[in-house]
Amino acid sequence: MIKNITLAAAIGFTLVSCGDKLAPVREDAVKPAVVTQPTPHDTDDPSIWINPEDASKSYIVGTDKDTDGGLYMYDLEGKIVKKSVTLKRPNNVDIAYGLMVAGKKTDIAVTTERETNRIRVFSLPELEPIDNGGIEVFEGETERDPMGISLYTQTKDSVTAIYAIVGRKSGPSGSYLWQYRLNGNDNGIVTANVVRKFGNYSGNKEIEAIAVDNELGVVYYSDEGKGIRKYNASPEGGNEELAFFGQDGFKQDHEGIAIYKATDSTGYILISNQQANTFMVYPREGVNGNPNEYKLLAEVPTSTIECDGADATSVNLGGKFPKGMFVAMSNGMTFHYYDWNTIQKVIDENKKQ
Repeated sequence: MIKNITLAAAIGFTLVSCGDKLAPVREDAVKPAVVTQPTPHDTDDPSIWINPEDASKSYIVGTDKDTDGGLYMYDLEGKIVKKSVTLKRPNNVDIAYGLMVAGKKTDIAVTTERETNRIRVFSLPELEPIDNGGIEVFEGETERDPMGISLYTQTKDSVTAIYAIVGRKSGPSGSYLWQYRLNGNDNGIVTANVVRKFGNYSGNKEIEAIAVDNELGVVYYSDEGKGIRKYNASPEGGNEELAFFGQDGFKQDHEGIAIYKATDSTGYILISNQQANTFMVYPREGVNGNPNEYKLLAEVPTSTIECDGADATSVNLGGKFPKGMFVAMSNGMTFHYYDWNTIQKVIDENKKQ
């Protein structure tokens, strides 16, 4: 990860170092509607919180990855409006709605805290910790180092449960990911218990990017340098791998995953082709009537440099984002916000070819 790229370089379509290679940001790259204020250290992963009362007052919560890092909250103009307590290398973050805590439905942001081997839980939009200092993960394992996280909300028999699916720097194939049920107690503290261990792993690099599709009940994760794996998100759904796609066309690492939901069952899965500075786009619903068969629809060049994490929403946020937003991390300690219409235009142009 390169941390000293200036904001001008980040959106100026220049060449930047990628290890011992040069990664060009293409001249035809989609330009962001907004670039956020920079954080002190190293942005990694964003998640979008939709304000239930006024979507135009929604926020983006992103990680600043360092020993004295934290979660940063941005408004839709990219201004930092709040910072969490100091965290020891927060990696990825995800958001869920309506966890019962002290008898009240509470929206939450959950991030991995790598140097303490914990996940941290914060109330939204207050961005206040409600975890009594954090929840230990991968207890008893030699390899811990939590990195990726995604939250799954399951409603069954009128009971809503929220789960955290957590990945780590390294681990055995078959149980690389651990799934925790989050529980809010009457004292306002969130705890968690392990309900499942699953997930194949190639052993090539690591698994960091994880994304859950609540409506379809599935989870995707990037096996870096190999492809995207798909499983049932429900702990009762079994541990059989449903799909392993995107194994071709990536320059090097498969990274951040964002899901754009056009309807309850259709839309797009966008995967960061990190060293190419593009996103690979697949149909959310699959192809040929098979929800587990995926065909590359488009490759979208973006202004982001070596993007780790991304998120998307189809909710009308008003202003610059009438059809929703795609947000992605970029070197230069920033996040880039894109009007979904600009992403859709590139997808549509690719489809016609």
